[in-house]
Order: sequence, then structure tokens, then C-alpha cells
Amino acid sequence: MKNISKIIFTLASSLFLLGLNSCNDKDFLTVPHYSILAADQMFKTDKDAKAGLVGCYDMMLPVSETNGDWGFKPNLFVGGHPTMDTQATGWDKDWNTQNWNPGSPELLSGWKHCYKAISRCNDFLAGLGASQNITPTLKTSLDGQARSVRAFFYMWLAKNFARVPMLATGENYINTPQKARAATYTEMWDFIIEDLKIAAEELEWDPLNGEYGRCTKGFALSYLGEAYMWKAYRVPDQAAANYTLAAAALKQVIESGKYELNPSFTTLWDPGAVWTKECIWEEVLDEGSQWNSWSNLTDAHTWMTYFTACPAVGGWGSLYLSWEWWDSYEQGDKRRDASGVQGAVPGMDPDWKSATNYGYNPYLQQSIVTDDKLTSHYHFYKDGEAAPSIWSLKYWRTCRADWSAMWGPQQIYYKRYANVLLDYAECLFNLNGAGDATAWGYVNQIRNRAFGNLEVGKKDALTATYLPYYQQIAAHYKTTAPATYPIPFTETAVTVPDAQAYYTQVKADKSFSSPVWLVALGMERRKEFNAEWCLAQDLIRSGFMEDHITHNYPKGQGYPNTNPLVQDAWQTNRSFEYVPAKMDMPIPTEELLKNKLCDQNEAYQ
Repeated sequence: MKNISKIIFTLASSLFLLGLNSCNDKDFLTVPHYSILAADQMFKTDKDAKAGLVGCYDMMLPVSETNGDWGFKPNLFVGGHPTMDTQATGWDKDWNTQNWNPGSPELLSGWKHCYKAISRCNDFLAGLGASQNITPTLKTSLDGQARSVRAFFYMWLAKNFARVPMLATGENYINTPQKARAATYTEMWDFIIEDLKIAAEELEWDPLNGEYGRCTKGFALSYLGEAYMWKAYRVPDQAAANYTLAAAALKQVIESGKYELNPSFTTLWDPGAVWTKECIWEEVLDEGSQWNSWSNLTDAHTWMTYFTACPAVGGWGSLYLSWEWWDSYEQGDKRRDASGVQGAVPGMDPDWKSATNYGYNPYLQQSIVTDDKLTSHYHFYKDGEAAPSIWSLKYWRTCRADWSAMWGPQQIYYKRYANVLLDYAECLFNLNGAGDATAWGYVNQIRNRAFGNLEVGKKDALTATYLPYYQQIAAHYKTTAPATYPIPFTETAVTVPDAQAYYTQVKADKSFSSPVWLVALGMERRKEFNAEWCLAQDLIRSGFMEDHITHNYPKGQGYPNTNPLVQDAWQTNRSFEYVPAKMDMPIPTEELLKNKLCDQNEAYQ
């Protein structure tokens, strides 16, 4: 299996000299052009054009020009923390209390990163369109891929910042330093939809030349469906038409036969297999070539292990998981233990203890020992602040947060087949009502996998694929090589509670105001996509976010996180009033200063 990230392109690094964001000062462009190639060089041959497109794909990874935190900080801080299911300490906790602001550096880094990527795509598309040298079939594919990448970054901006400036083909922030935001949501989303419609027509189901990491028809249709759903949310008087179009796009993905759920949810973040049939789009970070050397600090990696690991064993504690999230699971749902590892804290209710992950990371064979004097009921204390004693096992499983191994391989999913199934179900519910049996069937399909039933009969094959990596790192850490997979695979099928019946009861118990189908989708997304960057946007777009915050995090029922000697209850202390308008993030201050045509979102004026 080929992977585009493994192929070396010598042209890409010198083909793009573009701005990061709006800027009127062009003096910085006056530099010697020692080895800068002519702009049309990348379109002289098929080989050059394929190499040039890598400059667009390169932005899927973190780059130093935009603080190097793409794929974690801007994504987590807008896609996870506003839900309160992921939490933080220090100044990062502002993202759990709606205290972000136009000067928040994470917003600026994400804004810059996206427009840098969009500018590259715009230049590439302009040059490609003018070229007469590229084989027609390849030209069509490259056009579809570049449009897909552009749409991906525009969607991140549009989902988080409401209306944004839409730079078209040939425009970048050097030749177009001033541009107003799209005048209407229809204008903005139609721009994105047009890119994805064209890409869906131009691309094949399989990636070009078998190089996984290139956009495909499945990518374009999956994001097209989501784009129509966002237009339905933003333009309510056209909702029915857009849900119909979204359903048609997503149905093609489902019926293509190219995608399916992984048999085991638990293994999705393991290095044993990448770009599986569940993956529609992901960021794959390799393990690095020098595990114990600081010279391996390249822009192709992020500090995922350190951001997500428990501080007691060397992590930095940027990502904690809430007890409200932990409490949302039914007994037997394997997604909880696959997603979170608990610290051992005094006074823990035995019913809340994980059978495999309590005080112990089974993947790394590492105990999480905490100081009783600095740890209270259910919480871990760092620098005088409490946070839930739960850390993400999706990312803290491939490498310890110590200095013997700098890097661990990571899979950061932006869209999985599970996203498509729940999005399609949401469309059907909106179009056909709460009783749509097909929609409930897809929710139950997700739940069947969650309870381990797809693992039955596959233990040997799953073990052969996913265990060897953990045996390898056990040898590195000089621990006993595990003979079995860290979280046991299910060998006997279980009966899974019917989704409609179960969530009817959940709605009553929690006093949710949303219809049962929306409660089901919202709660299933919390369990399925915790710490996967899409959760906040899914809850906002579907209309469940306010209900979620109001009833899953009731105001004033938790305890302040300042006194480590107090035996805190498990609940999060929510002291703020939820403001729906703040879910549209503020346009960064730097952008407003440089781009005088751009205005601010209403909640921050």
C-alpha cells in the first residue's frame, strides 16, 4: 500500500512563496531568489504537477510558520473544549468557560494555517487550469484533489468562525490583502459545495496511484454531505432541500462498498493499521527515526503524547476527560475504556473504576500513581488546580511521556465512516421524522460495534495485526512483552439495548428538551468522537449543543477546582451562562487590524 507521505518530492518546498494571512507590507518579499523556481515550473510535466500538489497536502501537517500546532491545539480548543467533555488547566481552561476572545493565539494559528493552505490551493488551481502540458486524466484528478483540500480548510474556518473571507482561485493574501467576509451563509456554503461537487465528479473511489493520503470521491462526497447539512443549519428556510441533497451524497458513500466500520473500536488508534476501511480522512504521524534523540524534532510531528498524558508520569496535561463524559456510557460499552485511562485516586466509587485502565495504562504497562496529599475525590491536582483524573487513551497509548522515546506514531481522524453513518441518520430524521427505521438502524449499527459484537470470531486476526507494536515497545521499555491485546477482545456476542428505547429513558432521566432522536445522536457522538475535534461542531450544527451543556453540565452543581484538600464531587463546576452566539468564534484581532474589510462576529463586538 502506497502512502503519499512516504514519497519524496523535491520541488514542493520551493514552489510556494505565499502569505500566512492578510498583510499590506510587502517588503518581506524582497529577498534573493537563489533557487526559487518559476511559477509555471510545476505545470510543465505530469511529474512536476503531482509534486506541486504536495505543497497543498503539506498543510495537513503542522508547520512552524503557524506555531506548529495544527492537528492538536486549534482543533481541540474549538472542536472539543467548548463541549466540556474535554477539559484543561491553566489558561487553557478558558476554553471550557466560553472565555476565549479575539486575541486567543489558538484561533489565530488556526486561521493563519487554513489561509496559508487555501492560498496554496488557489495558486495551484490557477496554474493547473492554464497549463496545456498535463495529461487530461491526471489534470482532472489533480483539480479534484486541490479543490478537496481547499474545501477541507474552508470548512474548518466556516464551521468555527461563521462567515469568512472567500479567496477564489488565483487569489491569496499577497495579491488580495483586503477582502470582506462572505455577505451571506448561502454565498459561503455554495462556494464550498461547488468545490466538493466538482471534486466528487472528478475523483475516483480509490486514491490516485494507490497513494493513500490523497483525496478521493469518498472524501468529496462525505464532506459534501456535511456541507449541505451546515447550509441547512445556517439557512433554515432551505433546510429540507439541503438535507435531501446531503442524504443523497452520504448514501453514495454508504452504498459504495468502499467503507465499513473497523471490527474493533478499540484498535482505531493503534499503529498496526492505518487508512483502514473506516478511515475517510486522517492525519498520520509516524514514530520518528530517532526515538531517543532531540535532533528528531521536525515539523512532521506534534507533541501529542505530552499534551495528552498524565502529568504524574511526564505529560503536560493539556487534555483531560470529564467525569460527565465517563458517566454517559452504558455498562458494556467498550468505547469508554478504549478512549480513557483513569488515575488512581482515593475514595473512588468501585462502580466507576475501569477493569483494565484504573490507575494503569495497559498499552504502555505504566502505573499512574498520584500523591494522596495533592489528590482529592475523582480529581488530579496540578499546580493547585484540579482536573478530572482521566486522560485520553486514543492518543496516549503509543509512547510514554518520558525522555527515552520522543515520538510515538499517531492517527488523528478528521472523518470516519462512523461520522457518515450518524450524519446520514441525522438527515433522515430531519426529513422523515423520529420514527425513521433506517436512521435508527444506523444508530444501532454504531452501538453494536461499541459493545464489541463485531470483534466476535476475529480475536486471532485482530491480535496478529495490532499486538506486535506493543510487544515492540515493551522491549524498548524493558518490560514483559504482552501475550494478549491490552484490552480483551469480545468473544461472545452480547445483546445491545435498542437505541430508541434506551434514549427515550435517557431523555426522561436527564430532562432533555430535544427529541429522542437528537438525544440519541448527540449522546452517541459524545461516546464515539470524544477528543476527535468534530464533536463541538456536530453538536452545534445538529442543534443539541445547548441542551447538552444545560443538562449534562448543570450550572452551579459542581465544586470549584482550587482546594486539593476538599473531597470534591465528580461533577464539573460550571459557573457561566451558556451563550449560543459565542459558538461562532471571534475573528482574530490580527486579521481585523490587517484586513479592514473584515468585520467581527456579533457576540464579540
